[in-house]
Parts: sequence; structure tokens; C-alpha cells
Amino acid sequence: MERDDRSPVATFYSTSALRVNSTIELSESAAHHARVKRLVAGDVLRLTDGRGTLAIGSLASIDKRQASVQIESTERSAAPTAIHVRVPIGDRDRMLLLAEKATELGVASWQAVRWHRSMSVSPRGEGEAFGAKIEARMISALEQSGGAWLPVRLGDVALDAIEVPGSASRILLDRDGAPLLRLAGTGETVLLFGPEGGLEPTERASLVASGWQLAVLAGSTLRFETAGIAAIAVMRAAQLGNL
Repeated sequence: MERDDRSPVATFYSTSALRVNSTIELSESAAHHARVKRLVAGDVLRLTDGRGTLAIGSLASIDKRQASVQIESTERSAAPTAIHVRVPIGDRDRMLLLAEKATELGVASWQAVRWHRSMSVSPRGEGEAFGAKIEARMISALEQSGGAWLPVRLGDVALDAIEVPGSASRILLDRDGAPLLRLAGTGETVLLFGPEGGLEPTERASLVASGWQLAVLAGSTLRFETAGIAAIAVMRAAQLGNL
């Protein structure tokens, strides 16, 4: 799709349909980003719709309030094997970091879970206003990584309402589990991990009874964002290794 003499200078997210020969308006935040980068009319950009389409286009116009792009070519990117993350409601900044790295690693969906010990965290990241911040961080990570797929952000839920696709394997990170690499397969997977301080015994027992497999990453206790990033990376590497 790209040509060596016209390499794109940046990637921008767009909710508009990306079609060859069409002109689209960038969002206010994307236009601001373009101005910060001192882009000018004629500069070549990459666009992503977060749903598998990538496009190359030229900046047609830019001013203090808006920017438009003329699309020259598009291509479809196949979705990676789905890894869904079910993360604990926890410290806001650490949840934002996890959302960023999860997007870079190409997770399919994100859902925050209320554990018993989540409720003692302050300030904790929950609710629609914080969810919007999560999505904004994901979009920024998608642009920085040049990715084609934005994670689907699902609403916050209690432990008994976690969304699991019917065909997906279920893995719960826990120090008493089997090594994660031993459980990593090539199919769709849901990764679930708990809050600081760990799971309550009743929570763990309920999940195991529901078919969740326990998996361990390290001999030491990991912070939840470390556990999440590491687990996603292990699963993604295992999938790639089996292609």
C-alpha cells in the first residue's frame, strides 16, 4: 500500500468510512494532533478506522479548527486471533497504562470487573466518564502503533456478569495455576485477572466451578497491569509461534 517515495508521516484514527478518492474530515483531536506535528497540505498520512481498514491519503487542508484528508488507497488487515481481557477495576493511571499496552498487542475486547477488593481502591477507574478516557488512550495507542483493530470496550460488570464468547477458552491468572505457556493455544481466549491483594477464596472457587482454568506467570506477586501486559504478550507470542 505504501510507496517508498511517499511514506506516511503519521497515523490517525477516523470513524468515517475509508474509501478511495473520498475526502474525510479528521476529528477535532486528530486535527489538533496534526497541527502539533506541524503537518501541512500535501503531507501523506495513514488512516485507520479501528475495524480492519487502513488507508493512505494526502492532507488536503488544515487550519486552526479542522483538517481533511484525500484518500488515495486502502487495504484490509486480517484481525489477529482474539484475545479478550477482563481487567480489575483498580488504580486509574495503571488501568490507563494497561489499556494502552493491550491495544498495542492487539486485544479484541476490554471489560473492567468489580472484585471484592476493587472497592477499597481510591481513586479507582470505573464508570462511563473513565471509560471514555480508556477509549481515548486506546485510540492514541492505535495511532502510535499503526494498528488496524481497536479493542471493543464493554461496560463495567460484576464478577458474575463477565462476557465470554461461547467458543473462547477461559484463563484466570492465579499463583496456584499451571504455567500460562502450557495453557496457551491458538484459539480465541479470555484472560481474567484480579485486583491488588488478590482474589477472595469464594471468588476463585466460583470461577473454577464455571470452567476457568488457573494459570501462573511468575513465582512472585505481580501488579495487575504487569500481569495483564505479560499475559497478553505470552498468549500473542504463542499464537504467532503456531501459525
